[in-house]
Amino acid sequence: MNESFEDLFSRRSNGPPFSPSLFFWGIGGILFIVGLFSAFYSVPAESNGVVLRFGKFIKTEDPGLHIKMPFGIDQVSIIQVTRVLKQEFGFGTSGASSQTQYATNPDEQRQERNMVTGDLNAAIVEWVIQFKINDPKQYLFKVKDPAETLRDLSEAVMRTVVGDRTVDEVITIGRQGIEAEVKDLLSQAVSDYELGLTIDQVQLKNVNPPLPVQPSFNEVNQAQQEREQLINEANGEYNGAVPRARGEADQKIQAAEGYALKRVNEAEGDVARFNAMLEQYSKAKEVTKQRIYLETMRETIPLLGKKIVIDADAKQILPLLQLDTKGGAR
Repeated sequence: MNESFEDLFSRRSNGPPFSPSLFFWGIGGILFIVGLFSAFYSVPAESNGVVLRFGKFIKTEDPGLHIKMPFGIDQVSIIQVTRVLKQEFGFGTSGASSQTQYATNPDEQRQERNMVTGDLNAAIVEWVIQFKINDPKQYLFKVKDPAETLRDLSEAVMRTVVGDRTVDEVITIGRQGIEAEVKDLLSQAVSDYELGLTIDQVQLKNVNPPLPVQPSFNEVNQAQQEREQLINEANGEYNGAVPRARGEADQKIQAAEGYALKRVNEAEGDVARFNAMLEQYSKAKEVTKQRIYLETMRETIPLLGKKIVIDADAKQILPLLQLDTKGGAR
């Protein structure tokens, strides 16, 4: 009964003697290696690491290599904080990366897109929201299912906004206003519920009347488009004809003003010339009369053609006519 544990084990194993210290050193080395590998973790780019210690939130780490408590004491959840996520309502795009991107049941999609407007008309509204995770702690711990909660909030807000507008506003002119208002209201709701999300964009896709009335609605739209086209054409002709007429009128007015200025200047010149002549005439009346007479005759006689100048006492002029057959006689 006094036999030691080492003697008993060596006697039964028929091998080399057992060393307890070596055994514990081996176990310790294995635990050290396992602990060393489990103490390091890496956070990918565009993500944050949420560190939990025994299930309690400790901190949030940025991308890179970090150290944590080993052997499962600390657990790390990787959350992509810069990736743009989206949810589709009333339709679904195949190959979705998230289970909550769209409703997989066709009946649910039909219920999502069927809405009633403020004037009690029906409309089919399909839309998309794009969002990011901006607070990993809130996203993981504040709400049980943030993505599903976001879907419910988005549908509620969209129905509220559409219900405040007429069917014409929803389908035609009010799309941008609806998108902006839904984004503001949804952002406020997400903040109040502390989902840890931020809404980047709300975009309406297909917005149409119900299928039975779509042909009539399309005819109305076509008539409105034709009306707008005719108005634009008329405005184009007006904008082309009126400026041209105004330009022609301005041109004629300027020509008339130029002609009037010319006539006034000519008249003023004649008056100035007459006044100068009158002044000279008043100084020497006989000399001025003689000068005016001579100047007038000099301008007038060349216009008369063939001329014969004779003395008043001349009795016979026939011989004189043969002296100059080209220009007459003087």
